[in-house]
Amino acid sequence: MAKKKTNTTSRTKKPASRKKGNSKKTGKKYPFLSFIFKAGVVLFLLGCLFFILVFLGVLGPVPSKTQLQQINNPLASEVYSVDGKILGRYYVENRSYATFDEISPNVINALVATEDARFYEHRGIDEIALARVLFKSIILRNDAAGGGSTISQQIAKNLFPRVDYGPFSMPVNKLREAIIAYRLERIYNKQEILALYLNTVSFAENIFGIEVAAERFFSKSPKSLDVHEAAVIVGMLKANNYYNPRTHPDRALGRRNVVIDLMVKNNYLNAADAEKYKEKPLGLHYRLISYNQGPAPYFLERLKPELLEWCADNVNENGQPYNLYTDGLKITTSIDYNLQRYAQQSVKEYMKNLQKVFDNHWKSRDIFRENPEVLKSAIQNLNTSGDSYADELKKYSAKTHASLFTWDGVESMEVSRLDSLKHYLKMLNAGFIAIDPHSSHLKAWVGGIDYRFFKYDHVTAPRQTGSTFKPFVYLAALEEDISADTYFVNQYKVYEEYKDWAPRNSHNEYGGYYSMKGALAKSLNTVSVDVLLEAGIDETIDIARDLGISADLPDYPSLALGVASVSLKEMVEAFAGIVNDGKPVKANYLLQIADKNGKVLETFNYDLPYEPVVSPENCRAVINMMEAVVDGGTGRGIRTVYKIPGEFAGKTGTTQNNSDGWFIGLTPELVTGCWVGADDPRVHFRTTTYGQGAYMALPIVGKFFYKTYHDKKFEHLQYSTFPDPEPELLAMLNEPEYKEVLDIEKHGFNFASIFGKKETENLKDRPEAKAEEKEKGQLWKKIKGIFSKKDK
Repeated sequence: MAKKKTNTTSRTKKPASRKKGNSKKTGKKYPFLSFIFKAGVVLFLLGCLFFILVFLGVLGPVPSKTQLQQINNPLASEVYSVDGKILGRYYVENRSYATFDEISPNVINALVATEDARFYEHRGIDEIALARVLFKSIILRNDAAGGGSTISQQIAKNLFPRVDYGPFSMPVNKLREAIIAYRLERIYNKQEILALYLNTVSFAENIFGIEVAAERFFSKSPKSLDVHEAAVIVGMLKANNYYNPRTHPDRALGRRNVVIDLMVKNNYLNAADAEKYKEKPLGLHYRLISYNQGPAPYFLERLKPELLEWCADNVNENGQPYNLYTDGLKITTSIDYNLQRYAQQSVKEYMKNLQKVFDNHWKSRDIFRENPEVLKSAIQNLNTSGDSYADELKKYSAKTHASLFTWDGVESMEVSRLDSLKHYLKMLNAGFIAIDPHSSHLKAWVGGIDYRFFKYDHVTAPRQTGSTFKPFVYLAALEEDISADTYFVNQYKVYEEYKDWAPRNSHNEYGGYYSMKGALAKSLNTVSVDVLLEAGIDETIDIARDLGISADLPDYPSLALGVASVSLKEMVEAFAGIVNDGKPVKANYLLQIADKNGKVLETFNYDLPYEPVVSPENCRAVINMMEAVVDGGTGRGIRTVYKIPGEFAGKTGTTQNNSDGWFIGLTPELVTGCWVGADDPRVHFRTTTYGQGAYMALPIVGKFFYKTYHDKKFEHLQYSTFPDPEPELLAMLNEPEYKEVLDIEKHGFNFASIFGKKETENLKDRPEAKAEEKEKGQLWKKIKGIFSKKDK
């Protein structure tokens, strides 16, 4: 019995030992499978750990749903014209926001077909593409393994820039973007995702967002883009600068056609229409609007301090002061887009021509050799080292690479600093401004020929006014009850009481007798000085002050000839006051500020003066005089060359040595002014033929009104009229402007004038009457003295 048990036990143990032996044999036989299994487990655990680390933000911040709901890209604040067109932006990033409804379906279709064909099917992540990228990045260590990103993932990349983690940069960043994309698609719907992408993506030339891109390359809103235009813009996303349609049109055209083909492939476009679009040219309508370039860069610089002050005094929904550069404010101004464009075009068109004339004028002579102080003072002003002029001059001989402004475009060249300095010193510049005299609204502002290279604003720069100051002299005379039909002798005269000062007429022509209207039309210096002394220097200064001129005005007879330095802005404002029947005008331009959503934050209203500071009748008389300037005087080019119809008044101005050329052009609804010259007054034409205001500045005003009156929007302006003076005053103004010999009976002296009664048609400056007038004056003083003593 016992023996059987023993055998049974031994038999049962043998199979056990065989099983054990088989197990060991199997492990030794398939070690690779065991390794794969264990490695898989380890990789899975590491992958989970990796995901958790990324998800929790240990390997870089991952925004929460709350943060994603409050996405706040820096948005440029935009400045608009009164008619709703963009004038320029203030920005950290040149970016504007467009809602989905403000974007053409052509753009949406091109984007989806090109960047994410399964966009409407996935949940923000293309899992297959993501797995491929992770495998290549981790196992194959391929840093260039990218691809497979959905539109939502690209948004994540745009909003939250990638971080460098060495060899793990790609997988960490890709997973992080996938997590963000997944969250985005649970916060925003598909339309909002598309709009968010198109507002955050960057395009060529350092611009952001579809609105700026559409404006830059096609001068359109995103809503207006056609299929082929949308394909150009979407095509840039593959490589912004490489496919820039302005700099690489052939590449852009090829890429555009690829996008169109993808639209066909994904059923957004039929093949027949695609072929039509592919046959079209690029059709660029390039318009650069940046801080330095655009319709009104000088005006934007003028406006900026006021906006910064407003931002500092007002807070946003978070209780923080507004940021002009990031909060996307929408600022409406009084500038009229077309008038601004015509002003800028007129300045550039004529100044390009005038610069050629100036360069030819000095072609055979060296302006810096004839006036070495120009170069010397310029170098000394730039000298920060304290070295002597000779030592500093040596530094300017070394050549360097520079981009120089020319009227044929910006030229890059090797040039010495000295030659560069001479180049810019010889450049003529200009300022132009237009104001509505009744509303005081600024309509156009051009501060120079190119803001990129010439930051100095010539609208606000004080320069000698020349004869443009004379209308204030004649207005003061009328205010002092000097009759409008008084005649003055045109004679060369030495003023002994003013250190033998003797004013000359510009063409040295003398003789005859001129009414105030005739003298102003011919811009006679001799008569203007007489009128000033008759009206009173202090009285004339008071008139100018009342009309808004704050510059220093010398208490000297040469004031009549425009020796005072006044800004173009103040001069035009003062003339606008004359057109406004003597009520002062100060240009206003800021109308409204709204937030990024269009909610109005503040509307600006301006109180205009109700009471005139000078007689409206006398203002109308002076305008009548200035109409003669245009109809037959120094400003007749407005009629003869530029054929400007309708009622028009104006005044030319030329300063000593032809350093400054001025023209003020007045119409009943628009007052304009232009100044032209070099930054250094010692740089100028040698002759008055070219240096006078009628040649330098008047053509810009003429071009401006020619363009304006040929615009249907403004053609009605040519039919507006100035109010006439009262009949009696108008009759005086209609007297002959010039007489070679005076009618003694009409203009002679009578005894009543000795006793202080003013004879409105009296002439005091006849040469043959000088001695007699002096004796009568002395007699009157004696008589007055007798009566004064008796009164005592």
